[in-house]
Amino acid sequence: MTSSADGRRKIQILPDHVANKIAAGEVIQRPDSAAKELLENALDAGATRITVTVKDGGVTYLQVADNGTGMDQDDAVASFLRHATSKISTYEDLEEIRTYGFRGEALASIAAVAQVTMKTRRAGDDAAVMVRIDGGGQPRVTREAREQGTTVTIQNLFFNVPARKKFLKSRATEFRHVYEAVHRVAISHPELELRFVNGDDTIFNLKPAALETRLSDVFGERLMESLIPVEERTEALSLSGYIGKPSFGQKTRTHQYLFLNGRFIVHRNISHAVFSSYENLLLKGTFPFFILFIEVDPRRVDVNVHPSKMEAKFDDEQGIYRMAGALVRKGLSGAQAFPVLSMDQGSPGSDVELQFSPRQHRWPSADSPWPPAPVDTATGEIFPPHESGGNGMAWSLLAPPGREEVPPRQGSVLTHQADRPEGDSHGLIWQLHNKYILCQIRSGLMIVDQHVAHERVLYERALERFKTGFQSAQQLLFPYTVQMTPGDYALVEELFRHFQMLGFDLALFGRNTLSIQGVPADVKAGSEERIVQEILGLYKEYQQQGMMDARDNLAKSFSCRSAIKAGDPLNEQEMRSLIDQLFATSMPYVCPHGRPIVLRISTEELDRRFGRL
Repeated sequence: MTSSADGRRKIQILPDHVANKIAAGEVIQRPDSAAKELLENALDAGATRITVTVKDGGVTYLQVADNGTGMDQDDAVASFLRHATSKISTYEDLEEIRTYGFRGEALASIAAVAQVTMKTRRAGDDAAVMVRIDGGGQPRVTREAREQGTTVTIQNLFFNVPARKKFLKSRATEFRHVYEAVHRVAISHPELELRFVNGDDTIFNLKPAALETRLSDVFGERLMESLIPVEERTEALSLSGYIGKPSFGQKTRTHQYLFLNGRFIVHRNISHAVFSSYENLLLKGTFPFFILFIEVDPRRVDVNVHPSKMEAKFDDEQGIYRMAGALVRKGLSGAQAFPVLSMDQGSPGSDVELQFSPRQHRWPSADSPWPPAPVDTATGEIFPPHESGGNGMAWSLLAPPGREEVPPRQGSVLTHQADRPEGDSHGLIWQLHNKYILCQIRSGLMIVDQHVAHERVLYERALERFKTGFQSAQQLLFPYTVQMTPGDYALVEELFRHFQMLGFDLALFGRNTLSIQGVPADVKAGSEERIVQEILGLYKEYQQQGMMDARDNLAKSFSCRSAIKAGDPLNEQEMRSLIDQLFATSMPYVCPHGRPIVLRISTEELDRRFGRL
């Protein structure tokens, strides 16, 4: 053991009161941490009624009162000791944790950095035990009157740790965090009577209810209109809850709730699986809303990853990732995914404000399958990729009354009955201003943007060619010779193999000269040279935006420049063919750039505007 110049040892054993304050920082980081620990203790005590009261965001006052089983004097005093717990007694018990708290650090940590009072009483006891501890000092025990249960009051959090207290945020911010902690318990335990009070204001007073009713009570009655119920059960685990419709995208991840055996957790892999499954349905910069409950054998999960108990590891991380992704895709495939165009109700004669929510394409990671396989909404089975063309469900268009409806193509993403085009191949279809294709659906009117619809078709066709390595070029009678800049010529050399798989037959000559000898059948005659130049220009633009995957980038660039344009007239056969191919794709609702392809105006909306409702 080495010593300093003055003879003191470099290595010293910290006094208990200092060690306790340091350890408290791992468990109690702010008032919401204390609220979470006390709420979980109340639930473990079998409480059916809990009241949470805060002042100044919980910094000066935080109280949790319950009607649980309570404790006697010995247990009440012992509960404030480090590593004191009623949840486990042996190491083997860690493999089957079924309670919310078990580390034995929460009350000890809180008492080390605050002024704490506990009142607790068991059924049959003459009076309640009251234990007071100030900043990790010795407990003072007295007797008080109280009904069965426990009340823990925390005052002046971090009063003796000014270095930590200065990092607390404003009272409003700290209140918001406490609210979230209580909010999560309200969601995960709808059977619980829960009251939350801030100063003199009652924030909510929730009565026991079914989950759907509890969600309406907590988030508002209209929430359920924006949610899709999901459920999947296996022998190993169950996953259920609600996911938000794409139009219900949130600006932050705040409204993402994941509960493991009733405890709120944060799990990046599962959250990523949910987010990725929305693929290209969300507006850029928004995140899905979800409330998911995982029930799993405690022996198959480790909840002792972090002192806060908000992280967990599963014995089959890959399996839970795949299951979560499939669950969300199944829910979305059976739900209304059309962007809905609504007309704001104004005063008679006022201008009508049109509002719609576009969905932004989110590119899958390099190791995720593409295109994402659609899911049968009835069985949850994943179908193989669609084939383009054919007499698919898209041509059940606008049949006169009484015509037999053509059933949808098996595996089509568009399975929602209200949004399926009506009629058959003899129905009506028309083009508006050489930009939009209009047709009737069961729930109203469907409008398709012809340019972005064709983009989606070409994009998926290009990715399929990359996947299969299929090469098929339409040879030109007279090849085009193009003189390129050195930079573009080098880029063509780099992407030469990808161009071949797209269907381009190119030849590279010296001195930055390129010969175009064949092109994909999708390229309009006479535009071959322009298309190649525009693809390269757009490719470089996307590359500057950080889209570095060469195949996705090139597929986007090709589909954008080769698609039919707004202003191009289409005959009936061309419109029918385009719609048929669109709804044979894996995601017919948004183009590769995130613009909506399909909009819907409901019959109810039209009836409202014409005064029929």
